[in-house]
Amino acid sequence: MYGAAMSFAYHAYEAVHMMVSPARGMSDALHLAFKNPANPWTYTPVGRTIAASCELFERSTRRYGKPAFGLAETTINGVKVAVEERVVWERPFCKLVYFDRKIPGRRKPQPKILLVAPMSGHYATLLRGTVEAFLPGHEVYITDWTDARTVPLAAGPFDLDDYIDYVIDMVHTLGPDTHVMAVCQPAVPVIAAVARMEAENDASAPRSMTLMGGPIDTRRSPTAVNLLAQERGIDWFRRNCVTRVPFPHLGMFRDVYPGFMQLSGFMAMNIDRHISAHYEMFKHLVAGDGDSAEKHRDFYDEYLAVMDLTAEFYLQTVDTVFVKHALPKGEMMHRDKPVDLKAIRRVALMTVEGEKDDISGVGQTNAAHDLCVNIPSDKRVHYLQKGVGHYGVFNGSRFRAEIAPRISDFMVSLDMEAAKSRRDDSVATARKALKVAG
Repeated sequence: MYGAAMSFAYHAYEAVHMMVSPARGMSDALHLAFKNPANPWTYTPVGRTIAASCELFERSTRRYGKPAFGLAETTINGVKVAVEERVVWERPFCKLVYFDRKIPGRRKPQPKILLVAPMSGHYATLLRGTVEAFLPGHEVYITDWTDARTVPLAAGPFDLDDYIDYVIDMVHTLGPDTHVMAVCQPAVPVIAAVARMEAENDASAPRSMTLMGGPIDTRRSPTAVNLLAQERGIDWFRRNCVTRVPFPHLGMFRDVYPGFMQLSGFMAMNIDRHISAHYEMFKHLVAGDGDSAEKHRDFYDEYLAVMDLTAEFYLQTVDTVFVKHALPKGEMMHRDKPVDLKAIRRVALMTVEGEKDDISGVGQTNAAHDLCVNIPSDKRVHYLQKGVGHYGVFNGSRFRAEIAPRISDFMVSLDMEAAKSRRDDSVATARKALKVAG
C-alpha cells in the first residue's frame, strides 16, 4: 500500500484551496470593479495596478482545468480546411483522438502519425503546437491520457506494462503503415512496444518510430532530474511522492502521484524564470499591453494545468527508467517477456534532441541507435537541434521551421519506399502469372 506518509497531502491541498476561496471572491469583485469602463479609476495608473494585482492573485491561486486543443481548422495548399476531433479508440486511462481534416474530394495518401503524448503531469494539449505543425500534410492521431483522479477504482490499476499494451493496441487499430512519434517520457514504452511487436513478428508493427527528447539511457549527460532519481532511490519516491485521491473525486481512494506535486517540481527547477515572467505580465497589464499579457496567459493556462498519475505507473517508470536503467542494460521486462531492442529490424528509427535540453540530456535519446543494432543504416536518422531546450524539441518556431520538416521528410520517404515495394511486388506477381499462363 502506497502513501502512508503522504496520505494527508491531497487533503491539505484541497483544504488550502477551499480556504483561499473567500479571498479569491473578494479579489474577483475588486478586479471587476477596476476593469469596469464606467469606473473612472479604471483609466488611472492606480486602477490598472489594482486590477493587475487582482488578476495575478486569481491566476496564482486558481485550479486550472484541462485545456482544449482548439484546432478547428488547418491550411492545406493555401486553402483553409475544417478539422473535427473524433475519438477512435478508448480505454479507461486513454482516448485516441483523430484530427479529421474535412478535405473535399478524394484524399491523397499521406503519412499517418500516432503521436504518443507524455504521461508526466501535463495534458496531451501540451502538444497542440506539434499537432498543428503536422496537420497540413499528415493524418494525425494523439493519445489523450486521462487524469487518474477521475478514473474510479473499479477500472483497475494502470502501470508501465499497461501503457505498453495500450500503445500496441493502438498500433493494431491504426495498421502497419503507422508512424509512431513519442515525445519525452513515452520514448521508453514506445520503443519497448515496438520491440515486443517485432519479437512476435507482428505484421502490424509500425513503419517507423520517432523518439523526441526521451530518456532511453539517462546515464548519458544526466540532468538534475536524472541525478535526483539516482540519488534518492525508489523507496524515497514511494514514501514522499505518492498520496491518495480524496472525496469527492471519481477516483477517490486511488493512490496517485498528484499533478500539483509534479508542477511544484517543474516550477522549482526554474523559479527565477517564472517569477520574472509573472512580474513582466504585471507590468504589461499596468501599461495596457494586452497582446503581451495574452501570450503569458496562453502559456500558463497550459503549463499550470496538470493531471494525476497512477502510483503504480509513476513508481514503475521511475524505477525502470531512472533508477535501474533497465532498458539500456537489456534487463527490461514487459509482463514476463524480455524487451529486446535487437529484435527491431523492420521499423525505421529517427531520434531528435535539443542542444540545451535540461530534462533529457544530449545523448539520452540518441542511445536508441546503439541499442537497436539490427535496424538497417538507411532506416536511421538522428538530428540534434541547436539552441533549443526540452520544450523546443516539440514546439516553437525552430520546431516548425527545422525539426518538423525533417520528421515529415523521414516519414514521406518511408511511405514512398513502401509504395514502390508494393508496385514492384505487383509487377513481379503479374509477370509470374503471365509466365504460368503462357
